Amino acid sequence: MTRILIAEDEDRISSFVAKGLESAGYQTLVIDDGAEALDRALSGDVDLLLLDVGLPSLDGFEVLRSLRGQGSTLPVIMLTARTSTRDTVDGLDAGANDYVAKPFKFDELLARVRSRLREPVAMNSRTIAHADVSLDILARRATVGSREVDLSAREFALAEEFIRHAGQVLSREQLLSRVWGMDFDPSSNVVDVYVRYLRAKLGPAHIATVRGAGYRWE
Repeated sequence: MTRILIAEDEDRISSFVAKGLESAGYQTLVIDDGAEALDRALSGDVDLLLLDVGLPSLDGFEVLRSLRGQGSTLPVIMLTARTSTRDTVDGLDAGANDYVAKPFKFDELLARVRSRLREPVAMNSRTIAHADVSLDILARRATVGSREVDLSAREFALAEEFIRHAGQVLSREQLLSRVWGMDFDPSSNVVDVYVRYLRAKLGPAHIATVRGAGYRWE
């Protein structure tokens, strides 16, 4: 089960957020100290960090900079009562994936959590991955689990587009424009053909057909 670390020193807020996330099916862990939150975030046993800016011992910006400085790609959503543009920019520049100002509606926070958890994980500057599929962008190498898969240049570009937008529905028009650079032709079935190729090579469960809309990487 997905585990979310909540680094927040206001009991009222941490309790409210933890209760809502658990009702949505997530495991939660609440920590009210910045240094302790950093240690736990680096442990590798959490999937996302909700990080308050105003923490004792280390504030949220310090936690985030240290986390990224040590190579962690853990998704981080910052929570703060500070609403200035400067604070938002500082948080994003430090490596936050998203930024939510207090007070917030829980439904909005939950939507952002789901969105961040759907994003492909950047393993390093040249590799993107989602589920058991990883793409080495520079070497143009694809692997499924420990198995290397031979993809043509167009298949690789299509797989990259799907993984970078995992969880999103991509229309045939969007895929034609981004991968082939073509204006939409209603009679063209090139996208469908290449989706079949990818399903055969990467596994059929990865790409879902959304009737009347396009395709979605699961």
